[in-house]
Amino acid sequence: MNKYLIGRVEDFPGGVKKRVMAGDLPLMVVSIDGKYFATEDTCTHAKASLSSGKLDGFKIECAWHGAKFDIRTGKVLVLPAAQDLKTFHVYADGDDVWVDL
Repeated sequence: MNKYLIGRVEDFPGGVKKRVMAGDLPLMVVSIDGKYFATEDTCTHAKASLSSGKLDGFKIECAWHGAKFDIRTGKVLVLPAAQDLKTFHVYADGDDVWVDL
């Protein structure tokens, strides 16, 4: 497992999605109610950046074709996507935010 520093706590205001890089992997990171969630940033349907989509609670909607995913589990909620997203463990350690890949 690789551990990457992806920012500081203040870089992730509650309910705001952010695209970050962990090595060569683009991730979408969101902080909700003090918990961090990270998924791959690329929609499994048409390769759009999910961080440019609409966040509604724990659901992210792809801006290109409307596929929806649960950011907690990566599960597809609405087609046309048929493949779940990968999710990653994200956590704060002091003022730093880390992701495990």
